[in-house]
Amino acid sequence: MLTADILFDLSQYAHADLFEKDQPVWTALQDLTGYLNDFDYQKNLLEQISTGVTTAEHLVVHGNRLLPGKECQIECGDTLRGGLKISRNGELLHGASLIMAGSVLLGSKIAIGKGVLVEGGATIKSPTVIGDQTEVRQGAYIRGSCLVGKRCVVGHATEMKHTIFLDDAKAGHFAYLGDSIIGTNANLGAGTKCANLRFIPGNVQIIYEGEIYDTGMRKLGAILGDNTQTGCNSVTSPGTIMGEKSILMPNTTAPSGFHSQKRIC
Repeated sequence: MLTADILFDLSQYAHADLFEKDQPVWTALQDLTGYLNDFDYQKNLLEQISTGVTTAEHLVVHGNRLLPGKECQIECGDTLRGGLKISRNGELLHGASLIMAGSVLLGSKIAIGKGVLVEGGATIKSPTVIGDQTEVRQGAYIRGSCLVGKRCVVGHATEMKHTIFLDDAKAGHFAYLGDSIIGTNANLGAGTKCANLRFIPGNVQIIYEGEIYDTGMRKLGAILGDNTQTGCNSVTSPGTIMGEKSILMPNTTAPSGFHSQKRIC
């Protein structure tokens, strides 16, 4: 059985419970929306800005407080390395996050971790959880039912929906991720597209060790193991699963099915 432990090291992942040890790895996606709906959100904190209206000014999230950015001193260093520094009245606000003017939040079930930067022009729909020190860049579109780990990048013009990012996963530029799981320290080259819908009606099927598995999912994108890389303008077909440390070359389409670890496609 193709379980999560074949693809990922979940020992440090805050949401490891989403991956059942005795179930196929894609069941995490089937359980994702329910998991996010039951998450403990700070509903009252973001309630005033999660209405789909573009934010008119920078806003700082610090603990249980939402502060006007104009009252703070902001230093935007390397977000992934804890370089976002926000102070107020000379006091460093440890773990403070910044939601820049021009961003849009829609729905009350949105969680923003510590040291997160949401740039102007980004749109985040509920339910979504954003982990610590993650960067959501200008023009990013998070369509809901998304779980983003720590120190991740959801890049410029990158669209994601019903997708899981493990810690340190990065999709920096012009990517599409539908119904996908991206492993720890995986990096998607610019223009990577993870297709999730078959042309032929029916559930996505996976062949693994000579057996055909019906995923029970009409839509299933890519599941990329830890430390996987994709080249610029590459495409994964629906139901592509790549083992850890695999590489998908630029301008290449990966066929559906399981590709073993350290493989070059």
